[in-house]
Amino acid sequence: MSFARKVWHLIVAVKDGLSLVFLLLFFFALYAVLTARPSPAAVREGALLLKLDGTIVEEKSQVGLFDTLMSGQAPAAEYDVQELVHAIDAAAKDDRIKAVVLDLSRFVGGGQVHLEEVGAALDRVRKAKKPVLSWAVAYSDDGVLLASHASEVWVDPLGGAFVVGPGGNHLYYGELLKNLDVNARVYKVGTYKSAVEPYILDKMSDPARENYTQLYGALWSEWQANVLKARPQAKLAALTADPVGWFKAAGGDAATAARNAGLVDQLGDKVAFGKRVAAVAGEDAWDDMPGAYAKTELEPWIADNPLDDSGKAIGVVTIAGEIVDGDAGPGTAGGDRIAKVLDEALDDDLAGLVVRVDSPGGSVMASEEIRRAILRHKAKGIPVAVSMGNLAASGGYWVSTPAQRIFAEPDTITGSIGIFAVVPTFEKAAAKWGVHADGVKTTPLSGQPDLIGGLPPEADALLQGYIENGYGDFISRVAASRKMTAARVDEIGQGRVWDGGTARQIGLVDQYGGLSDALEWVAKQAKLGDGDWHAEYLGDEGRTTDTLLRRLLVGDSDARTASTDLFGTLAGRQQAQLAQIAADAERLGKAQGMQAYCLECASTLRTGPVGTLQGWLAKLIALIG
Repeated sequence: MSFARKVWHLIVAVKDGLSLVFLLLFFFALYAVLTARPSPAAVREGALLLKLDGTIVEEKSQVGLFDTLMSGQAPAAEYDVQELVHAIDAAAKDDRIKAVVLDLSRFVGGGQVHLEEVGAALDRVRKAKKPVLSWAVAYSDDGVLLASHASEVWVDPLGGAFVVGPGGNHLYYGELLKNLDVNARVYKVGTYKSAVEPYILDKMSDPARENYTQLYGALWSEWQANVLKARPQAKLAALTADPVGWFKAAGGDAATAARNAGLVDQLGDKVAFGKRVAAVAGEDAWDDMPGAYAKTELEPWIADNPLDDSGKAIGVVTIAGEIVDGDAGPGTAGGDRIAKVLDEALDDDLAGLVVRVDSPGGSVMASEEIRRAILRHKAKGIPVAVSMGNLAASGGYWVSTPAQRIFAEPDTITGSIGIFAVVPTFEKAAAKWGVHADGVKTTPLSGQPDLIGGLPPEADALLQGYIENGYGDFISRVAASRKMTAARVDEIGQGRVWDGGTARQIGLVDQYGGLSDALEWVAKQAKLGDGDWHAEYLGDEGRTTDTLLRRLLVGDSDARTASTDLFGTLAGRQQAQLAQIAADAERLGKAQGMQAYCLECASTLRTGPVGTLQGWLAKLIALIG
């Protein structure tokens, strides 16, 4: 019996061991599938199809399987702007690509700087004597800007092109919070630091209105100049001065009105457009569906055109999205994560470092963690430059201060040098419901912060002093970086937001240019010639590909969303406003440290689908309740 028992235990152990081996093999195989790269074998002679059914971003956000399943909806499609520009530039030089096709029927948008970078790449395709053709059911501002760089712009006869310009209303909750007996205690420095205004006012303050009138005016001027440079025939002034009159003059036909305004060239459905592309790029021998044409899609094209990795490496670290404490991201700038990425690269033989910033700011502590990590690279004696994308405001400017040179575009949003914090207390609401606070205190600060009993004057004074000290730190960092006096920085600070053109005039930015200009400057400082260096994106080994996990979760674009007309666009804006309500409520309710954040700056960017009405209302009610 003893022998039989030992044999049985051996058999069970072998069985358990084999089960573990097969389980490990299964998970290795699953990982391999979910991180699979698209095959370059799918590249075909014909057109490069850029079916942009989402948002152009600086850095793709992380796709979480669990979060996606819990949300009940697929994540919005995102397109890395540097990846997209690289793909277009490769198409301009490759004889297999006869034309570039933009399908903007589901295009959500992107920051103005990103759109101009993609537009400039499309201009390089046309300079290479290759046509760029664009089609959509309806174009809005971002689509108009991108399509203006095409040699032919088509629109569905039932669609149109609609230009509304930047700006619009913000939401203010001062009266709501008063009615709810919520005391939003604000601690800030900066006359123009308007991120706190939604919680204490019922309308925009005069300083904020002055600031954003100037900012939006500059962005609008840049948008018009970019469109008119690409399409001189566009009648933007007349169209935007009297859009209803222009619409009526076309007999109420929005597509015809768009053509009369010079925003589109041809009216035609997708089949007619496909036939036009086929005449340029060739028929599709594998597809006999109406409107088919020979094409290569974006993912296999990127896989077939990897980034050059010859020569010395110049590091590029991306700070995209809100700056937060912890390991969040990509797509959100987790301070600990980015600092770790930078520290892990300290042993690499980098010739220089470019910090790419596209952020409205956020946590002061996280911004400082990132700044210190950048300084550790600078201490090695390598050149450090900052390239600002759409946004580098508040904390986004804080992390830019170590740079020896700052590059931005005229329509980059920057500045917003100011600090704030908001602490909601509920002493009035508690008393109304019969809840009171009392106890024994050994000091004026015992038991603080007391969100139910309220804060004593000593706590208020301490918190305001903490914010003022933080603002002093911000001012001193900017002054040392920009070689200004603290008084001068305070004068252009105070939370005021600047467009890139003005920021250059007042010394917050050194020169105009994008990421490639910053890289070339660093290479020159490192005494590297053309072909002697390459950009190495730190902590982003998979930048040139997307995983199957994202593609599976995002799903087929044709099934996920349908082409949208004017009313579909309006519905998307309604959803975005509901998302803003929920985000504002969450920002008030969650515990945060000092903030160097530009709330209005973030609202200038386009975002993807924002979830269901029921979901946002439930979230809002939960936060307020």
